[in-house]
Amino acid sequence: MSYQPDSLRYQSMTYRRCGRSGLQLPLVSLGLWHNFGHVDVLENCRKMLRLSFDAGITHFDLANNYGPPPGSAEENFGRLLREDFSAYRDQLIISTKAGYYMWEGPYGEWGSKKYLVSSLDQSLRRMGLDYVDIFYHHRPDPDTPLEETMAALDLIVRQGKALYVGISNYQKEEAERACQILKELGTPCLIHQPKYSMFVRWVEDGLLDVLEEQGVGCIPFSPLAQGLLTNKYLGGIPTDSRAAKPHGFLKENEVSRERIGQIQKLNQIAGDRGQTLAQMALAWVLKDPRITSVLIGASRPEQITDCLGSTRNIEFSAEELAAIEDILG
Repeated sequence: MSYQPDSLRYQSMTYRRCGRSGLQLPLVSLGLWHNFGHVDVLENCRKMLRLSFDAGITHFDLANNYGPPPGSAEENFGRLLREDFSAYRDQLIISTKAGYYMWEGPYGEWGSKKYLVSSLDQSLRRMGLDYVDIFYHHRPDPDTPLEETMAALDLIVRQGKALYVGISNYQKEEAERACQILKELGTPCLIHQPKYSMFVRWVEDGLLDVLEEQGVGCIPFSPLAQGLLTNKYLGGIPTDSRAAKPHGFLKENEVSRERIGQIQKLNQIAGDRGQTLAQMALAWVLKDPRITSVLIGASRPEQITDCLGSTRNIEFSAEELAAIEDILG
């Protein structure tokens, strides 16, 4: 039987406007950074995408190098898009990125116009799309003039290959300048995707203020610190975790005894709130109205269901916030 999405999906999700744009994103978006490559089980990927869309998650986030191997997440997503979601393309926000290493030679990474345009062309072919909704520059390039990189994003929109553009991993000063250049070019920056969680809080040192002033949305990645802010690590490192995977980005030495102690204390506060640790960690990021959406990753459908529970309570008392600050130090 062909896939029929839940008819009540939009009633179960809250959407926030992205900066000063006309675009709204769900409070929770699904990232395909891990667990959607050719090393993973395609039917599990299908179940996660279906569950997400049934719950009102309309935004799916990719990049050229997602897998492993690089490119395979886009290929798998493209197949599932054709098989399950082709009738719903206009109800989806699909994003991809370029900036990290993708192919050999001098044009296969960073921020040149050559690389960005070529990479997006490859991504569109892998996914079987005419355009993406959002195209990001994935990381700043120390050698390419920022004007060239932003001009490439502007060109891509004018070519009709992306509706909006964004930046990722840009620090405060870089982000402010990039937004100003794009505004002058006539293609305003829609959104910034930084790393942000209870354990990684650099965006609070001015970046969120800049984004608010520029009218730019914010969608943090790794809001669960790659799984640390879940119940998975309460007792140490399980064998099926990212920290135990040889191709994972979370390293075993990041799960220290001190970190596990923090996780256990945070879990107690979450329990008092009637939430899981993951739900509270996401709610803690979403409590700031400058955050448009949080980008989650998952290896099983049940993890997505758990994360969705965060949207039912994103309010914190002063006492709860003080207790969390005390734990985080």
